[in-house]
Amino acid sequence: MRRHLMAACAAVTLACSPLTADAQSNTSETYRQLNLFGDVFERVRADYVKDVTDEQLIESAINGMLTSLDPHSSYMNPKNFRDMQVNTKGEFGGLGIEVTMENGLVKVVSPIDETPAFRAGLQPGDFITHLDNEPVQGMTLTQAVERMRGKVDSDIKLTIRREGREPFDVTLTRSVIKIQSVRWRTEGDIGYLRITSFSEQSDAGVDRAIKQIREKAGSNLKGIIIDLRNNPGGLLDQAVKISDQFLDRGEIVSTRSRRADDAQRYNAEPGDLAAKLPLVVLINGGSASASEIVAGALQDHNRAIVLGTQSFGKGSVQTIIPLGGHGAMRLTTAHYYTPSGRSIQAKGISPDIEVEQAELKAMAQRQGRRESDLRGALENPNIAPATPAPVDSDAPQDEDAKTAEGEKAPFDFQLARALDLIRGIALYNQRLAN
Repeated sequence: MRRHLMAACAAVTLACSPLTADAQSNTSETYRQLNLFGDVFERVRADYVKDVTDEQLIESAINGMLTSLDPHSSYMNPKNFRDMQVNTKGEFGGLGIEVTMENGLVKVVSPIDETPAFRAGLQPGDFITHLDNEPVQGMTLTQAVERMRGKVDSDIKLTIRREGREPFDVTLTRSVIKIQSVRWRTEGDIGYLRITSFSEQSDAGVDRAIKQIREKAGSNLKGIIIDLRNNPGGLLDQAVKISDQFLDRGEIVSTRSRRADDAQRYNAEPGDLAAKLPLVVLINGGSASASEIVAGALQDHNRAIVLGTQSFGKGSVQTIIPLGGHGAMRLTTAHYYTPSGRSIQAKGISPDIEVEQAELKAMAQRQGRRESDLRGALENPNIAPATPAPVDSDAPQDEDAKTAEGEKAPFDFQLARALDLIRGIALYNQRLAN
């Protein structure tokens, strides 16, 4: 192995044109470092307490080199590379959880809607400390993710550390995760668009959803809410395309790497699916990467009001580089910037209106006297006398606060604020037009 490394280094040196003194010094130092690697490799092969294959050692060395750079660079062996390719197509096996590494522990970026992790109540910011009672400390992110994947219908126990409570265990059953990345519905005269991830067909899903919202609401449509909460991101090109669907012109995002001539800018083309209707974008601490690109672009162009809480703050771009039949490397190659030149790395997108998710409770109010309660009060001349409504004994009871399973649905305070905001903007615009 050492001979191969030395020969490769010598070949590189001979292939180059005459070097300056500084270049020769750098090459000599590189040669010495590679020689050190060869020494360590041979010593491990000869003296380690257990037999370890050359493939294991090389994979670990490559992964160690990449993971030491930042939390998002890593090596993918051929199996992991195939899994990643499946993931971006919108279907894969596992728990349905987007994770990163922080202080040696696996940190939950976001659970994916309608997956085992989502149904178990995992939350952005949770730390996974043990997998089936084995400590995560010491594992690489790739190793931890590999442990969480497995045979469909098999169980895995996660030990969770969450701020404000004692560590607890949760057992999840692995399943095939089929991502429907775009969902929609109408809330009266307002369209609601939920994007759970940015996979290959997300832009087509947004296009269909907006058309269906417009068909259902017709001319009464007052605006659209784009919900990016707990969306961990995905493909950069999908973030660009979806931003473009709501922008007529201007820059969407730019990327800058270590070489100035590698900078790229992505610009919008004419056409706004929402036809200038008011937009509100919902974000929270689980909104990362591509989600932040969309929120930042629409915010900087004053195309949408961003509501919620500070986003995750992943402002780097990873490039997947295939390694000729030996898997691939995920390498951080650039930072991205919003149209105004902001880097959100380790900071996130700040909402225009900060709204924490909260539990809303109606407060009992003291019954007071009103004008209508006064003896001899005059009737309102514009209101006709009320007539009792006919009773339909077969009519269904009021179940609008219940889910399909009969359980009370949790109140979404942030969504309620977004709905109020759009209705307020629509009312204001209507009065201006009149």
